[in-house]
Amino acid sequence: MPRTSLNQSDVDARLAPLADVDARVAARFRRTAAARQPVHTCYVPAGRVDADVLRNWGAGALAALDEHAPAPEEFAAILELPTERAAEVLPRVRTKLHDSPIEDLRIDFEDGYGAPGDEVEDADAERTAGVVAEWLKRGTAPGNFGLRVKSFDDPELRARSVRTLDVFLTELIDRHGGLPEGFLLTFPKVVDVRQVEAFVGVLGMLERSLGLAAGALRFEIQVETTQSIVDTEGRLALPRFIGAGEDRISGLHFGTYDYTAGCGLTAAHQHLAHRACDFARHVMQVSAAGTGIFLSDGSTNVLPVGDAEQVRHGWRTHYGLVRRSLEHGFYQGWDLHPAQLVTRYAAVFAEFRDSADSAAARLAAYFSAAEGAVLDEPATARALAASFVRALDNGATDAAEAARMTGASESELRQLGRV
Repeated sequence: MPRTSLNQSDVDARLAPLADVDARVAARFRRTAAARQPVHTCYVPAGRVDADVLRNWGAGALAALDEHAPAPEEFAAILELPTERAAEVLPRVRTKLHDSPIEDLRIDFEDGYGAPGDEVEDADAERTAGVVAEWLKRGTAPGNFGLRVKSFDDPELRARSVRTLDVFLTELIDRHGGLPEGFLLTFPKVVDVRQVEAFVGVLGMLERSLGLAAGALRFEIQVETTQSIVDTEGRLALPRFIGAGEDRISGLHFGTYDYTAGCGLTAAHQHLAHRACDFARHVMQVSAAGTGIFLSDGSTNVLPVGDAEQVRHGWRTHYGLVRRSLEHGFYQGWDLHPAQLVTRYAAVFAEFRDSADSAAARLAAYFSAAEGAVLDEPATARALAASFVRALDNGATDAAEAARMTGASESELRQLGRV
């Protein structure tokens, strides 16, 4: 038995307070989310949501693709891709647009909807709940869907926000028989932690009234005010928002234009690539790291509509911004127009395939414990596997191709990538 210099009871007493740290870290940092993250959220004003909106968005995206870039050569020229890469990506984009064009839909009762009056909004809340119930009945609902409610920052809108949510949920649960999987709420324009606390309280009331399990109603916070980054006392706001969410918060979604306007930027400089946006996104990343909360980038208002050159300009702009988001670790973003789905999936698929060969070789070496030019830590191996898991989920690759590249089965990749 080796000799020691410290009394063990003194050591135990010194380390004992760390048990509280362990408990707090375990409670706050879940490390991963159980659900898969969609690549985008499509915002559609509630007045425009009908039974055909999903099909119409897919058809609109395919029509734009057929008109402006039906062949790999044209696709490559517009997006400045190598033709070989375009030839790989284009068929997968077509398949995605045909099979499941929208991964996440938000029925918008906020900025995109306005304030048409109580009677109209009540009717739209009830009607759109019926639309969603019919999608669920037919098995055509997107994997994720829900509402963006009005914000709590305007005293005149708070009661209206709660009423819309109440009408929608009451109708949906009555028609569907319960809360469907994949249902999410978006809570916009947060400026104070007490607004999050109030929203959480409303959700608890709804759960009790509708017979839902406690915590069943989950939501995303839109980060689109300067006060959602730094609060009125000079502290980072998001960690307190997340704490006030009581484990209901599933995502932080950046809002490009409200945030840049709040920073005092002129319209010419209000865009996703501005460094002011980078600062906000970095705060979002460090605030959400390890919590299992998803991050989503914002939107661009440069739409691929109009004549051929305007469409090409809109596509190039959107494609470049999506690639930039992916490089910065934001794997989700907003899409505002059906034609943006073309470049959303093109960017997501091309980003994966540009790094897939290298990532696969490193994963193969990791799984086989072989020595190679790069010695990856377990955390890096998890990140490499996670990129394949995302690609399997969104259609950038398939299980057979992933197995050929990495030597690992889909279940092995998912087990490592979800840890």
